[in-house]
Amino acid sequence: MTSMSLAEYRELFPVKKTKRRSAKQGTRQPSEGENVLATHLRACRISFEQEYRFHTKRKWRADFWITGTKILIEVEGGIWSGGRHTRGKGYIGDMEKYNAAAMMGFTVLRFSTAQVKSGLAVQQIEKMIGGFNDTNDR
Repeated sequence: MTSMSLAEYRELFPVKKTKRRSAKQGTRQPSEGENVLATHLRACRISFEQEYRFHTKRKWRADFWITGTKILIEVEGGIWSGGRHTRGKGYIGDMEKYNAAAMMGFTVLRFSTAQVKSGLAVQQIEKMIGGFNDTNDR
């Protein structure tokens, strides 16, 4: 048996690097929190659009847009598991996205899955819509 260097081995057996596909690039399945919130919004007869692309130049999407308003809803996942939203790069990306939405006149409401399940999210959304409608009636 002969020995070979690591460089020789890599030349004989190159590793093909595949580009990792992020969850946002393909068809993304809604999270548990998003499914629950969609159910709550339907029950309260609040019209919405899921995976709303709010920015024309960037591929940013909000989990929900409350139709007829400038309200975007985000259900933040991975808060306790060290998910994308709590790691440096993801956190900075979220700040950029939310700031862009604010500069476009949107109000972004952010909720954890636990807040959605408890009903807190839909209660606050209802209050926000009530305040939004009161302001627009004047």
